[in-house]
Amino acid sequence: MPMTRLEMHPVYDPRGALDHHVTPTTARPRSLAGLRLGILDNSKWNANKLLRASLAGLGALHGFAATNYYVKHSFSKDAAPELIGKIAAECDIVLTAIGDCGSCCSCCVRDGIALEQLGVPAAVIITTEFLRETRLTRAALGMPGLVPVVVDHPISSITEAEMAARAAQVVTQAQDVWLGAASG
Repeated sequence: MPMTRLEMHPVYDPRGALDHHVTPTTARPRSLAGLRLGILDNSKWNANKLLRASLAGLGALHGFAATNYYVKHSFSKDAAPELIGKIAAECDIVLTAIGDCGSCCSCCVRDGIALEQLGVPAAVIITTEFLRETRLTRAALGMPGLVPVVVDHPISSITEAEMAARAAQVVTQAQDVWLGAASG
């Protein structure tokens, strides 16, 4: 039997096939009062200022039982598994920042997903300019339901008044993310 033309020259689809499952975010608390808050600073310029200003607003509203501050020393790498495990053991919810360029944005999202997979609701702060990249990263990693906290861009070169405005955005959105009231 003679071979057909396709049998002699196979044609491959360059788009490939996605083979992944969607993982939901972890269960959300009913209230933030009395929870242990973890802050994960990715060491980007002004991440510390944004996180501390956000913490001041959030702490005044919710009366956290404890606040634990962690720093990863490379914004362009995922947090070490040991650090993620320590945070998950010591905290009930986490706030992490800042995703305001390519690698730091995807690493913040990856850190948030790692914490969610360990049962810790994560609020990942990114800037408006990287919302699309964040959406793609969440989808590629199988957790499109991880809603980010989105603040105005930029972060690295802003005044104290602008930083206070960004922190106010975080306070409003982070509590909605942790409680499951946010959509995005």
